[in-house]
Order: sequence, then structure tokens, then C-alpha cells
Amino acid sequence: MTELHTAITIGDRPRVVAHYRLQWEEVQKAWVLLYPEGMVKLNGSAGEIMHRLDGEKTVQAVIDELENQFEASGLTADVLDFLAIAQRQGWIKP
Repeated sequence: MTELHTAITIGDRPRVVAHYRLQWEEVQKAWVLLYPEGMVKLNGSAGEIMHRLDGEKTVQAVIDELENQFEASGLTADVLDFLAIAQRQGWIKP
């Protein structure tokens, strides 16, 4: 049976699912998601998004932080696209 997910929106406050642990790996110079069966090494953009998902900040607040930190604009679609992938992978929930 396929599990259906409601799309994450800019007002949601997503967080990493409990059986995953997000941490910075100095040796790899990357954010990684650890879970009982292994590890997922995140690329730079994914790590920057994921480490901000604390269940308190809205997606809009995360986007605002990223746009300020990287002096960029128009990141909304890219962030929402990544969050949809992360949700399908079971890494996060709204």
C-alpha cells in the first residue's frame, strides 16, 4: 500500500523523523542523516535546509534564513522541491 503525504507548505514546521539523526561529519565536511541501517550524506544545499528543520521554524523562516545567509532570492521553489523529496524518503514530517 502506498502512503500518501500532504505536500509541505511554507507555513509548516517540519522536523527530522525520530529514527534519523542529523549531524555534521567533520571528516566528510558534510551533514549526514544517520539511521539504524546506515547513513545518507547530504549535499551542501540539502544539509543547509535540513539542519534548520527543528519543528519550530516555519518553512518560510527557513527560506528567509537561507536567502539572508547566501544573499540570494527566489529559493522558495527549490526549498519546497527538496522538502518534497525528503518527505517522500521518510526523512522529515510536517
